[in-house]
Amino acid sequence: MLDKLLPYDVAHYILGEFINYLHQFKGITKRARVRFEQRDWHGIQADARERLTLYRDFVGATTDTVRQMMGERLHDRQSWKDIKRNFELDIENYYAKNIAETYFNSVFRHAHKGLSVDEELMFVHPTSAFYEFQSIKPIYHIYSGRQTAREIVTRLLDDFTFDVPWEDRRRDIQYITQTIEHELLRKYRPDRQTRLEVLKSVFFRNKGAYIVGRAFLGGKYRPFILPLLNEGKGVYVDALLLEEKDISTIFSYNRSYFLVEADIPSELVGFLKTILPYKSLGELYNSIGFVKHGKTELYRDFLRHLNASDDLFEEAPGIPGMVMSVFHLPSYNMVFKVIKDRFAPPKKTTHRQVEEKYHLVSLHDRVGRMADTQLFENFVFPRNRFSEALIQHLLEEAPSKIVLSDDSIEIKHLYIEKKMIPLNIYLEKASPKEAEEVILDYGRAIKQLAAANIFPGDMLLKNFGVTRLNRVVFYDYDE
Repeated sequence: MLDKLLPYDVAHYILGEFINYLHQFKGITKRARVRFEQRDWHGIQADARERLTLYRDFVGATTDTVRQMMGERLHDRQSWKDIKRNFELDIENYYAKNIAETYFNSVFRHAHKGLSVDEELMFVHPTSAFYEFQSIKPIYHIYSGRQTAREIVTRLLDDFTFDVPWEDRRRDIQYITQTIEHELLRKYRPDRQTRLEVLKSVFFRNKGAYIVGRAFLGGKYRPFILPLLNEGKGVYVDALLLEEKDISTIFSYNRSYFLVEADIPSELVGFLKTILPYKSLGELYNSIGFVKHGKTELYRDFLRHLNASDDLFEEAPGIPGMVMSVFHLPSYNMVFKVIKDRFAPPKKTTHRQVEEKYHLVSLHDRVGRMADTQLFENFVFPRNRFSEALIQHLLEEAPSKIVLSDDSIEIKHLYIEKKMIPLNIYLEKASPKEAEEVILDYGRAIKQLAAANIFPGDMLLKNFGVTRLNRVVFYDYDE
């Protein structure tokens, strides 16, 4: 009788540990407000690193206990089918259902080292829409457009208080009001539906805090972000950001993740999606700290794109690297990187050192200048989507990491990151004005990386990329 309950017990244990993980995740996140108020910048960076390693630690400990609970049944498929079904029933009406599925997948993969994706035993495809739940009370403050801009701004700042005073609250209200009147109300005429909606949770990162909202004006949502700083004399508003380009930069995949309270993560992501429509779900989950679920969303997006396209993977354009083989699908906005088995002279680094550099970047403050990279193990591609030239190239450069079958290509250790135009290729086609602007930004990138204690040992142009917003980003970490 008790043995029959093992699938339920294991499923319930995994869910319980996931809930404990969320509790600690939220506890670390809550410290951010105090760190900001106390100007404890080293503390907030340490918290960001601790939160990133928290998931791995929890999954490891959960898996160890699951191994003990299951004993000889650990690799029994029917047992895991039953566990998955019980888990699915447990989270059917759970507020963080989609992230719980990712946690289950992580435990399953950790218990089955070397296994690729198993659609029967894992939550490979979502079991519901990502925006599953809506809170009883809105997660944002609502300010009616029937009020004057000054009245709205005054009420908004009343709703966001800190345990340190404002440096000059009256001045900030005046500047914000003037910007709203000049940049919004001159261009768009308010009507009965006009309103400002501002998230109740403040976004913290490094020395900054961000009040994030959206204005419904002119029949559509428009972004509205107030960056705050605390430099010793009190809190002050540094700017009012209203342009998509500026908002996208704040939430860029080249920056560290925010510490922000998210009682219902999917609802927060849904709100952000209205002001950042070009950001993928994976990027948005990453930006609020749910990095493993961001990775899940990236993989699901990749599967959808494969099904909707028919082009072939091929070597990525640009000068081939000495350490990495890089390939891409021309119609997809990501690139795929594999560490070569042998490095050409004068490279003296090792595979282990390359992996450590990528891990370092994942924990470091990327200051908007280093690409966020996702590591996948045992990643399977359909063989018929690879050009024969690419297959031969991978077998020559990284044979120890390639498992080839009649219908699939499995890569044991794979990095995926956002596609950019290599800086050297960008300059070949740029106008003199574009070239000047991007070279100046290249200099700023090196300067900002140095300020964050990162020195790109190899500063060749091919090791930097240009983003959609013409921002120069470093992406070659082996040096």
